[in-house]
Amino acid sequence: MSLQHPSSQVPIFDAVKALAFVGDLSMGQPVDHSARTAWLAAHIAEALGLDVTVQSSASYVALLRWSGCTANATEIADLVGDDVGGRNMILTQGLPPRIAGSMGLVAQIQCEVSGDVARTLGMPAAIETALRRIFDNLKGVGGHGEHGEAEIPVEVFIVAAASDLEIYSRVYDLARALSLIASRSGTRYPSHLVDAIQRHATDWLHTLEQDPSCVEAAPAALIPNSMAPLELIADVIDLKLPWMTGFSRRVAELAVACSQQLGLDEAVQGRIRRAALIHGMGRASVPNAIWNELRAVTESNLERLRLVPYWTARAGRRIPILESEAELASFADERLDGSGFFRGATGGAISLEARVLGAAAHCVMLQTDRPGRAATSIDGARQALQREAELGRLDEAVVAALNGSPAPPVARAAASVLTEREIAVLSRISHGDSNKEAARALGISPSTVRTHLENIFRKLDCTTRAAATLKAMTTGLL
Repeated sequence: MSLQHPSSQVPIFDAVKALAFVGDLSMGQPVDHSARTAWLAAHIAEALGLDVTVQSSASYVALLRWSGCTANATEIADLVGDDVGGRNMILTQGLPPRIAGSMGLVAQIQCEVSGDVARTLGMPAAIETALRRIFDNLKGVGGHGEHGEAEIPVEVFIVAAASDLEIYSRVYDLARALSLIASRSGTRYPSHLVDAIQRHATDWLHTLEQDPSCVEAAPAALIPNSMAPLELIADVIDLKLPWMTGFSRRVAELAVACSQQLGLDEAVQGRIRRAALIHGMGRASVPNAIWNELRAVTESNLERLRLVPYWTARAGRRIPILESEAELASFADERLDGSGFFRGATGGAISLEARVLGAAAHCVMLQTDRPGRAATSIDGARQALQREAELGRLDEAVVAALNGSPAPPVARAAASVLTEREIAVLSRISHGDSNKEAARALGISPSTVRTHLENIFRKLDCTTRAAATLKAMTTGLL
């Protein structure tokens, strides 16, 4: 898989906002939840007399704390069925006792991945550390045993309280919200933090109501004025469904190859690449059970799938410099005969760039193993694309160019830290295989797979499959 491309770099704060939007969709929250929480976190830190560095750090922790939740969607779905609705239930009603004892791995995955996201973005150590311990509290629910207040990063307490205030004041009312927060004094967060919220919450929430746009401002500069790779956002998006590992990157490479066949200039190729990398942002809004559905999809579920490109457009616009790419990305499922979604656009309403993106995405999906449907061969995919063109759904010239495009090269990091066998094992595991399934596919024993995984985790400095997958993708090992 190719490494980061120069044409797919965006400002770090814009990337953070996009990841926050995807996180909100994944958690079943309003799409401004993380932004509002970040604003409240900064004000809580200020009320506690903490300096601007901590205020800014708390804001970034609030924006990135759900960036790892695509990575544990499978585990959440196994526990509660609907990973999106289930997360919303947990945030608004608390953790059901029946699953409380099973949340250790779920929390571990999210903390590890969000911490790695922060590290990849070049965030200060304080932000990364807080994200890796985001579920800690004074009773040690984060899995590290009971703690004293000084042992936990202050940003963890601040963000937990800010999130509770944002959610409870919206779901219930302010009085109920403050009562619930007070009930967690001395367990979830320190009492002096609760006192500060009691004093200022009314004013803070009034400001948010009167000026919702106040949450859009970047926190005080804590990070270098540098750029972030869109490939990271693509990789985080694709973690939601193991069988889609690397999907967005493959679409980007194939769409660019098609663009080259069509003779489109480099500026257009760059725009198509960027749109392809973000075209799956809206997938976070749909529970995994629907994506993995083996039976006929119900009308209500189909409607949720039709809205995926709408949410992609909304999420993509969180990156101001990618406004046109966000619009283009939202056309990935449109078809020339009007049978696509979410607009049902036809003919001339679908640009050439959108036709390229849509055909490339369809081609990659055909060649992707998914529950209930094996991957189609390259020749089979080409034939399917040609049928779609003959039926008037895909552009004939685009399909001809796509079918004539050479397969994009698979580029790996030159100095791989993993052996070829370890890469083969990780490739199987990252796409959702169990140890036994990977062993059967590779002709080795399950115990050998486990040994390889132990070596992979040690070499990549991680403890979960999701974190290993993300690290391997972002460093070019897969």
